[in-house]
Amino acid sequence: MFNLAIMLRESAKATPDKAAIRHDGGAVSYAELDELSDSVAEGLIALGARPGDAIGLQLPNIPEFVVAYFGILKAGAVVVPLNPLLKAREVAFCLGSSHARALITWAPVAGEAAKGAAEEGVADVFAVGPAVPTATPYSELVKPAPQRRPITPRDGSDTAAIVFTSGTTGVPKGAELTHIQLYMNADIPGRLFDVRADDVVLTILPMFHVFGMSSILNVSVRFGCTLSLVPRFDAGATLEAIERDRVTVFEGVPTMFVAVLDHPELDRYDTSSLRVAISGGAPIPAHVLDAFEQRFGVIILEGYGLTETASTTTFNISAGERRAYSVGKPIWGTETQVWDERGNRLPPGREHVGELVTRGFHVMKGYHGQPEATAEAMAGGWLHTGDLGYVDEDGFFFIIDRKKELIIRGGYNVYPREVEEILYHHPAVAEAAVIGVPDARLGEEVAAYVSLKPGKHATEAELVAYCRDRLAAYKYPRHVEIRAVLPKTANGKIAKLDLAAF
Repeated sequence: MFNLAIMLRESAKATPDKAAIRHDGGAVSYAELDELSDSVAEGLIALGARPGDAIGLQLPNIPEFVVAYFGILKAGAVVVPLNPLLKAREVAFCLGSSHARALITWAPVAGEAAKGAAEEGVADVFAVGPAVPTATPYSELVKPAPQRRPITPRDGSDTAAIVFTSGTTGVPKGAELTHIQLYMNADIPGRLFDVRADDVVLTILPMFHVFGMSSILNVSVRFGCTLSLVPRFDAGATLEAIERDRVTVFEGVPTMFVAVLDHPELDRYDTSSLRVAISGGAPIPAHVLDAFEQRFGVIILEGYGLTETASTTTFNISAGERRAYSVGKPIWGTETQVWDERGNRLPPGREHVGELVTRGFHVMKGYHGQPEATAEAMAGGWLHTGDLGYVDEDGFFFIIDRKKELIIRGGYNVYPREVEEILYHHPAVAEAAVIGVPDARLGEEVAAYVSLKPGKHATEAELVAYCRDRLAAYKYPRHVEIRAVLPKTANGKIAKLDLAAF
């Protein structure tokens, strides 16, 4: 029997007075976090929640997310993390797909949340924050509990969380992640980058996303670290948190590193406490990695993973053994290979680009209630990631692009990331995204969207010429559009599907 919540119980026993959470309103100790989550578990059980019941959790990065997360697990229920920005229709879809028993939401979005819950017949909606007419106060869910109330036993193979994919290939799918899988994907990656009990881990990635939930929240609690919570990403707020909490570990997606580097008052903040940075979610441009490491004096360790792999699939294990611009090697106990379109394993080398496939304890049980989608994704016993890349002679993996983002221009393959790398080297470019657009003659044409650094100037024609001088004729973008900002997903990645309509 194994329940993921044991991580919190053990850390609370080992270091009860240590800060588990720091935020702009104060701190929460491990003993307090353990006690508060016990009370949430008590309240859920009093409500009628049974082991295996799904509970929606729709909060930003505030202490109540961590409390409720472990309270749901302690009750033996299944956490269903949801983006607070979801509209009623989207909330209804996720609650219905997971057969949720109740929803814990945030007062500012409780109106939409309650509409979605009502559509699926979910009557128990609790809101954190000021009282709102559409939900019951969260305080009424919390019930007095005996000290260190017993954690509801679960089997390690039982589902601990249903995390919905971003829906880039259609409607979102709920990946079922188990108790032991999430534990292993906290314990092993944490050891790989040598997380320390005295680390303070910046928590700007949303905890409702698998990266924030698994690689930050779970890892930090497993090793008794301190979470420095930032409710919503903003470069200034991020720098303030680093200085205020003496943050040692900065985990983010590439756009976050770009924004911090470009902050006009960067030099005003004391960031000397940082000892390591971790990038994931999307390939980080080489220029950004180099600039960040030079400015902050810390190494960025890059990793790779998916919702379907409980976050981590490959990782660079240390500053000494990493390979720059690589996403590292498969984590312990897992396998990752590169296959061609016929399912043949490709040999090492940059010239052998194919789809990454992976298998091991890190791979989900399946998509909740979608056996056909599960069978397709897991054909042949391997998870087909949809990501293109290659492996070098030493076993380091490199991500080239998403399979579905490959541009075929007049019969030639164009990898958007290669074009983006060129654009990022232009001194005026802050962010870049490249997509394929329909073309009557060539099938697809290469189009680029960019935003500029504060105070910098460039014309669209200049950027086209810049790329033309550095790329083969079939690769450079014929269309470049400069925008004030590029659309982002909930976890800070550039939302390429929204570019044309944004």
